[in-house]
Amino acid sequence: MTWNVRYFAHRLKGLASTRASKRAIAAAVAGLPALPDVIALQEVETRSIRSRASRMAGPAETQLDVFMRHLGEAMTAAGREQPYEPLYFPAHVYRLGRVTFYTTGLAVLVNRTTLTTLEHNGDEPHPITHHRNERLRGVKQTRIAAHVTLATKAGRRLHLVNTHLSLPTAWAPEFWRQERKMGFGVNQLEEAKAVVEFAVRRAGGEPVLVLGDFNSSPASPVYEYVTGHAHFTGAQQALGLIDATRPDSFFTAGFMAMRMHLDHVFGQGVTFTDMEGTLPFGDARSPFSGLSDHSPLVTRVDW
Repeated sequence: MTWNVRYFAHRLKGLASTRASKRAIAAAVAGLPALPDVIALQEVETRSIRSRASRMAGPAETQLDVFMRHLGEAMTAAGREQPYEPLYFPAHVYRLGRVTFYTTGLAVLVNRTTLTTLEHNGDEPHPITHHRNERLRGVKQTRIAAHVTLATKAGRRLHLVNTHLSLPTAWAPEFWRQERKMGFGVNQLEEAKAVVEFAVRRAGGEPVLVLGDFNSSPASPVYEYVTGHAHFTGAQQALGLIDATRPDSFFTAGFMAMRMHLDHVFGQGVTFTDMEGTLPFGDARSPFSGLSDHSPLVTRVDW
């Protein structure tokens, strides 16, 4: 499963994380009929004013630590053991002096009952940020690729790369000339290339998944690069769930009245078998409805 959880702050429109948001998301995960083997999360904080972690945690605990405590409570309430090993990948810090206003990062939760974590780059996530203007390097939010090497109990290896691309830059003249934006940014295409090149290099010919919030729709240069030039397979496209020539055949995110398809699961050396449990953004049947400005993608994979 891959999901942008909006810093567990959706109840306050992204302004600050709340205990209620963490508990609701934890309960939704714990209530799934089948627990995912891997959960890749985008927009997860470390510690900051916005994360509010200091109000409910010790000084060394991160936002992910606090969420995992709520997840443990939710699993107990559901009559389940908490099987997940949490891995955190820090990306960016916004601070003034000693005050940290907010942070950004990615997380991967690995189900220890089905998979073993062989290695990960949490100590040094791979940078993918495209800097069009070097003078703004210190201001632009850092984007990363989080890599985990996994193994099944039978020893079959799988590489997973979790990422969150930048929004299209408004500094490029092309941004204002084209009607469609998401996935058309020159910076986004460069970041997509960096993610794919890193994933292929780390996988070394072994099966690999690249997933997350690409801020890019199908039929965009980013999507076409990943599935065309880079020869990755899009899960929804492979299963006939979307028309890859249309950006509006499935929505994974929403902002006010806007609906967008921004989140994807791509693979090489794998077979996508189904996406049961994946519902469009805003679908009231989803247990995740209303908990973030994105909906999760749940994908079953064989390799």
